[in-house]
Amino acid sequence: MKPADSPFQHLVRKLRQMEIRILKAVDAQLQGDFHSVFKGTGLEFDDVRLYQYGDEVRAIDWAVSSKGHGTFVKTYKEEREQQVLLLLDVSASQQVGAATRRKIDVGREICGVLALAAARQDAQLGILAFSDQKEMYLAPGKGIRHAYALIKRLFDLEPRSRQTAVAAGIKQALGLLKRRTIVLLISDFIDADYERELTMLARKHDLVVLQLLDQREREFPPLGIIPLHDQETGRTVWVNTSSAAFRARYRATYEQNREQIGQICRRHRTEYLSIATDTDFVPQLVNLFRRRNQRGGRG
Repeated sequence: MKPADSPFQHLVRKLRQMEIRILKAVDAQLQGDFHSVFKGTGLEFDDVRLYQYGDEVRAIDWAVSSKGHGTFVKTYKEEREQQVLLLLDVSASQQVGAATRRKIDVGREICGVLALAAARQDAQLGILAFSDQKEMYLAPGKGIRHAYALIKRLFDLEPRSRQTAVAAGIKQALGLLKRRTIVLLISDFIDADYERELTMLARKHDLVVLQLLDQREREFPPLGIIPLHDQETGRTVWVNTSSAAFRARYRATYEQNREQIGQICRRHRTEYLSIATDTDFVPQLVNLFRRRNQRGGRG
């Protein structure tokens, strides 16, 4: 009789099935031209060569050209070995959602799938989980054992703090990253005053923003007068959830939060994707990676 899977084995099998769906779908849509889920958009300096008619003036390497042996231009190559950092918000607001489909559950699954994909594609992948402090850090590494270690540590993680500080999480990442990196920032962005840090991250690295959303935050059920507990502050307040004023204010806060991060990403031409907890995120990730591959191919 075949022994039953351990919870960890069951989890890895589930993530592998998602990963295979992503890789197959992206490959099919790119008609066999699929290089990597983690195809970067960045270029690294390669060499210099003599200026030719039609070369852009901004490509001229003035330091080399000033030596008097001719006019030279810089040449670049696509960054070959990609480094990826998953930057995951694990604060208490991520606990919202149905059982096993909370925002934190979806965030963990996305990270697990990407860890397995990175191992398959020989990319260096690490993770920084944050609240208003560093909750877990695993430096970028390669291979399936590294991916399994990341998944196990992430799913065993019990955050020490319940507060959110997206700006602080980004600052920690900026301090850790020494080279250009693909950064996937995963959060619900129920926070404020993080635009400056997000701008710095977008300028220095290849940033992808994934916003996790839950239907309960959009439409609160009309339950009458009930006590509401704030996960992060620990405060409880009594509110009339059936009143039109409360429902309009609640919906407006949700829409404002979603629009804010969308505007910031558009301003900085940063890839943005919102993922609802009650939807299958695999097709959305497929579309994201297809766009990235096609954009990189044009460059």
